[in-house]
Amino acid sequence: MADETPSELRYTEQHEWLRDDGEVIAVGITSFAQEQLGDVVYVDLPSPGAEVEQGQVFGEVESTKSVSDLYAPVSGVVVERNEDLDERPELVNLDPYGQGWMVTIRPGNREELEGLLDAEGYQQLADS
Repeated sequence: MADETPSELRYTEQHEWLRDDGEVIAVGITSFAQEQLGDVVYVDLPSPGAEVEQGQVFGEVESTKSVSDLYAPVSGVVVERNEDLDERPELVNLDPYGQGWMVTIRPGNREELEGLLDAEGYQQLADS
């Protein structure tokens, strides 16, 4: 599974990934998480302008097996939500690190990023 954990991303212990472009942070769920969930059938995401708080629930992913909460990896304001997931929630399964992204967040405190896992740390968590 090591090849499924992109090294340029940061990760949370709740199986979210983050891609930081310096201004906003794209957030999604990891390949490991989507495998655990099974076929994703619905994604509930906040609207742009919504405030999120690190570690708090900001949405949910529903699959054929269960419903899982999404946890904000950083505090900030939602800039964009992936509208494609409204019609094609299966993108989360097909391309979790690409077209299956969930939201972008403008972080309020970039220092929160320092406490997140790197790819190696996440891989150890997922393997345990």
